[in-house]
Amino acid sequence: MRSTLGTTLLAICTLPTMVVAAAQAQNPVTNGIRAMAQRQTKNIVDAAEEMPADKYGYKPTPAQMSYGDVVAHLIKEGNNYLCSAASGMKQPDADKFAGADSKDKLVAGLKASFKFCETALAGIQDAQLGDSIDFFGGRKVTKGMAGLITVADWADHYSQMAIYLRLNGLLPPTAKKGMD
Repeated sequence: MRSTLGTTLLAICTLPTMVVAAAQAQNPVTNGIRAMAQRQTKNIVDAAEEMPADKYGYKPTPAQMSYGDVVAHLIKEGNNYLCSAASGMKQPDADKFAGADSKDKLVAGLKASFKFCETALAGIQDAQLGDSIDFFGGRKVTKGMAGLITVADWADHYSQMAIYLRLNGLLPPTAKKGMD
């Protein structure tokens, strides 16, 4: 009787873990995209916070975007547009952001845009990755392609931000890991 009760209790206690593991196994690709989104969100927001407010107008050459322009671009096109396109959710109004805005306004907008992406990406499952959606320039792509473009865009812009930080004598967030 004791071993039956013990086995039953063990099964009941491990059931939630098994349910979570089964859910994760059903969506390995979208779970991977969401995991990358969490990592990139932290890196990009930390990089935006690292650059001093008086350096948000910095750009290495006249042809390049300023640091503030990069953050505003991430808010509008990099996050709100891409996550909206991938999920089908209506994107927040981000036209109110420009590279010349204050650091505080841009960082707050960046955080809000990543929160929108978190919500938008949470609703996508692997079974939907082949669904066709409208994308830049009126072309059609799959939700899977939109998700991959989104995480690639984040990596691209984080590297850009990291270079701008280094050109200003600052370490990017990922260079600080292990220094703590």
